[in-house]
Amino acid sequence: MALPFLNGKSKKHDQVIAIDLGGRSTKAIHLQRKGDSYTLLRYAVLDAPIFEKHLSVELLADHLKAITQALETKAKYVSIAIGVNDSILRHAELPMIPIPDMRLILKNNAKNYLQQDLPNHVFDCSVVTNRPNGSHPEAAKTGAAQKHKVLVGGARKQLIDELQTAAREAGLIADQIIPGLLGPVNAFELALPQIFVKDAVALIDIGFKNSSICLLNQGELIVSRVVAIGGDRLTSGLSEAMNISYAEAEGIKVGMPAEVQSTLEPLLTALGRELRASVDFFEHQQDKPISQIFVSGGSARSEFIVKGLEAELMAPCASWNPTATLQLALPPMQISEMEHVAPQLAVAVGAAAAAI
Repeated sequence: MALPFLNGKSKKHDQVIAIDLGGRSTKAIHLQRKGDSYTLLRYAVLDAPIFEKHLSVELLADHLKAITQALETKAKYVSIAIGVNDSILRHAELPMIPIPDMRLILKNNAKNYLQQDLPNHVFDCSVVTNRPNGSHPEAAKTGAAQKHKVLVGGARKQLIDELQTAAREAGLIADQIIPGLLGPVNAFELALPQIFVKDAVALIDIGFKNSSICLLNQGELIVSRVVAIGGDRLTSGLSEAMNISYAEAEGIKVGMPAEVQSTLEPLLTALGRELRASVDFFEHQQDKPISQIFVSGGSARSEFIVKGLEAELMAPCASWNPTATLQLALPPMQISEMEHVAPQLAVAVGAAAAAI
């Protein structure tokens, strides 16, 4: 599932750099395909150059150069996942027309299909089902046009243009630019394919400023939502409550000595309640319970945080390894750190899966 915002012209490649442009840190991988197998050659986690502010093309190009240097690669094709604040992901019902035409009608009339004016945006579409008449069973009787159920991704055209320009200045080719919300979904299909196609599951990715939840039923993305509570809220809350530095609080959050659990619990409760609302909606709509919840992101490295979410969501929760089915050809140091780093790589692995 790609939604690459690049007119559907991208082709599959043997090697790709995949980059997750996160709020505080950028996660990147270099992935190679050999037949039906995939090999992880390098990964990198770098500080984002500027928080909260819009990056200039020049700064972004320098950042992309730093990423390729850290990956020690000469690969040229790059798949970039952009954050939840810079992209949208919606379900819509669109006429049964070619995808380029879908993109055009969304560009000209987004409000009619997405219930929101989105000027100067570009869109891409992925047909979910070829369901006659969408949700309008009377359409066939009245002669109304048949419709597709479609997953729509959108982003500002200026951002897409700037990312492509920055990639060129860094000596790269922006092969795909996808909504970061899709990253964990693609990575989960690659890492745990049997669960992906058979079960009803929730994927929670805890980012810096936001957390996302995607609810899947037998491989179909049914519900996606972004919650404005992320790892930063948890770390800042610990820092203020304990009167310690942000860096100290971040270390404690992941290591989680028992004495700080009571401080973190109310912060987790707020996040859990927001995420639970999406689970309740899914279970009511699908008339099916969520069998398991999988948690990724930096905060997923904390067993206490995962178990705290499990208590709030009332369903089994576990962190997961998005690189589980990849062959590893990493330097020894990176292999030794993989278990610790892996939960942060879900979006990057998903961006690579869309391209390779």
